[in-house]
Parts: sequence; structure tokens; C-alpha cells
Amino acid sequence: MKNYKRLLGWCLINTVFCFYAYSQQVQGFVHQQSDKNGYVWPEDRQVLDKLEKWQDQKFGVLFHWGLYSVPGIVESWSICSEDVDWISRKNGMPYDEYKKWYFGLKDQLNPVHFNPEQWADVMQDAGIKYMIFTTKHHDGFCTFDSKYTDFSIAHGAFKNNPRKNVAYHVFDAFRKKGFMIGCYFSKPDWHCEWFWNPYFATPQRGINYKKERHPDWWQNYQTYTENQLNELMSEYGSFDILWLDGGWITGENIHLDRILAQARKTHPGLISVDRSIRGKNENYQTPERGIPETQLNYPWESCITLSNDWGWTPNAPFKSPQTVINILAEVTAKGGCLLLGVGPTPDGIIENEVAKRLHEVGRWLKTNGKAIYNTRTTPIYHSGNIWFTSDKDGKTLYAIYTLPEGEKLPETIEWKGNSPIGKMTLLQGNKKVKYTKDKERTKVFLPQNLVNEPIVLRFTIRE
Repeated sequence: MKNYKRLLGWCLINTVFCFYAYSQQVQGFVHQQSDKNGYVWPEDRQVLDKLEKWQDQKFGVLFHWGLYSVPGIVESWSICSEDVDWISRKNGMPYDEYKKWYFGLKDQLNPVHFNPEQWADVMQDAGIKYMIFTTKHHDGFCTFDSKYTDFSIAHGAFKNNPRKNVAYHVFDAFRKKGFMIGCYFSKPDWHCEWFWNPYFATPQRGINYKKERHPDWWQNYQTYTENQLNELMSEYGSFDILWLDGGWITGENIHLDRILAQARKTHPGLISVDRSIRGKNENYQTPERGIPETQLNYPWESCITLSNDWGWTPNAPFKSPQTVINILAEVTAKGGCLLLGVGPTPDGIIENEVAKRLHEVGRWLKTNGKAIYNTRTTPIYHSGNIWFTSDKDGKTLYAIYTLPEGEKLPETIEWKGNSPIGKMTLLQGNKKVKYTKDKERTKVFLPQNLVNEPIVLRFTIRE
């Protein structure tokens, strides 16, 4: 712990970045959403079926865990030397010295309490249905025991632990609980000599040489990347999603078509997420740290952090359970899934404060999950603080009242459109509720003594 405090004195990266409606402090690069008019539907029937299954899950978790977890700083970006306000490091510390220190964290990451079963238990309790784990971020550090590099957790301070092949055990723990499984992999690799070649400086996030002058270097990098992806897809069990980050390197540049064709022999219907690269290999889009303004009726996922950062940071401010529920309701009503970013601690566990908050989300979903899981969009999907979802039959609708933070449930709620017929039920307590309606508006009278949290009403509409 003393080491953490000493390092934090000069390594914390302070960044402010506002994005969408969440006015939160964030650190690091934010991928923009691909053109919403540019989605290309897959032609492979098995991929379409897998997407349909994935869209039923609605709620996932993304784990960022690596070298950056040791001092609790933003993932990878502090070793990128671009001159932008959100990339910073110790004043006066030479770049090369800093990069050497950062890469040296390999010999300090020693998660002696690594417990992937605890991760899976916490996420199952939260009502989360699919997971994505970072096998390699942009810094090139692998959380799997790759045959193609020794820059991995299996060759550092954790090398003598029987669970040194961390990614294998994380995926295994979640498969045993029935989660859909996703593999995060960064296409850029800032540690690999064929990406950032040591002959040149590293002025920006892309390769630091000209491909036409050094085609052999680039070919070596293509081979290296393909080898690692084939390794993951062939030796680490079954996968549902390959989640590729680093959109400044296109899939075409790493022969992604060929990689996917090979992977789908082992993983039929594998969902490819070549994020922010519009086209046939971005099977679903990934707006980051925000929610699209309108409903989108093709596959997409909002990836949003539980704290202000993707990885673990000390004393992080976490979103409340109510905020997470409200975000999940809006995302679902607009046709997406929510991928919640959680950073395990340097010791290898999910900290108590995270577990407590996620438990409350899971408790709410146990009562109200019918309005989230397996639902689809409905044409009238929003009215004030109310978001609407639909069963697949299109007749049974759910009105999710997203109670604003710090407010109490009102005695009545109203909405425009989606006029109900027959009985209306409050999922909290399975209580029948009274309502009145006219041509445009419905007014619902809420029972007294409800738990003060977002509520869900179920009702039927005419076809």
C-alpha cells in the first residue's frame, strides 16, 4: 500500500472530459459512435441468431485490469505522447523514463487474492448476463499467457501462481455460471517493436514509421496480431463476442476477415465488434460513455463506467444503484444493451463498495427484470421520466418510471401515448393499480408505502 501512495503522488492523471448528458469527469480517449446510418447487417445466419440472443441479455460488464491497476491510473494512455490535455504524467519526468517505469509495472502486478469466482458471483448477483474481459489493452500487456510475448502477467510478479494464466480462469468462472462471454483485444500494441519500433520516437497512437518504407515491420505486426487472436480463439474456450478496440487501426489492416473466418469455425456465430469501424465486421455499435439521443433499431451497446474510469482507481466516486437502473432503462427503451465498466483491484477482487451497489441493482432486477430482459423497442418509447419497453409480442408493454436522484415517488404518474386496455400491474409487489385515460394521456395512481426507487408498470395495448 505504501508503494501505491508513493506512486500516486506523481502518477495520477487528472483529466476532465464532458460527454453527452453525464457531465462527469473522465479520463482517456473516448471512441465516437459509428455513423448511425452506416450499420451493415450481417449476412451469416448464425451471427444474426447470436445477435438476437445477445440483445436479450441487455446488461453486461466490461473488466479493465492490467498494469494501470497497480498505481490506479488511467488505462494505457499515459504512455502515449500526444500533446492533449487528457494525457499527462509527472511534471519534468522525461517521457522515455516514464515509459520505462510504466512497462516495469509488470514486475509489481501481483494479484495474490485473484478470485474470478468472486467476480462472477458479484456480477450474477447484479443481474448481469454477459461479460467482456480485457486480454490486452493498448499498452500491449497481456492478461493471458501468450506464446508470442513475455510481456504478460504470466511472466511477471504473478508467474509462480497456479492461476497465472489469468484470462483463462476469468473466462472459465463466468462460463460456469452461464454468461455470454466476450474477449476484449486491442488492435494497437504500444509495447510491440513492430508497432512502436524502437528505432523511432513514439509521437502518436498509431505506428511510428511509414509502412511503405518498412513493409516487413508492418507484416511482422500483422502476423503477431493474427497469431495472438488465433491463440485466444483456439485455446481459451468458447466465445460469443470478439470485442476489438483501437479504431485507428482498421480490421482490414490486420486481416480481420481471415481471422474471423477461422474463429467462426470454432465459435459459430461469433459476434465481431470492430468498434467505430463501420462495416460488416462491426456487428454492433458501441457509443462510449453516453446514450444515443434517439431510439436505434439495430444492435448497439452503450459502454459506461460505474466510476469515472474504466480501471480501478483509489477512492473512486461510484454511480448510485438508482443511476445505473435509470441508465439501463433508457438504454433498453432505445434498443440497446448497457455494458458497465468495472475495474477489479490490483489484488484481484471486486471491492466491497462495487459489490454493494451492484447488489442493489440486482435486487431491483429480480423484481422488475421483465421490463428489461428479452424485451424489444416500442414506437412510443419515452414520455417525461418514463421509458417504455415491450415484450416480443408487441402487445405487452412496460412503463419504467426512472425516479430522479434525491426525489420521492409521486402519488400519480402520467404519460402520453401507449394507451392501456384492461388490467395494469405494478411489478413491485405484483399489485393491481388504478388508472384513468383520455384520448392522449394516461394517469396512474400509485399505491402508498412503495419502496422509493424506480418502478415498473405492466399493461396491454391494442395492436
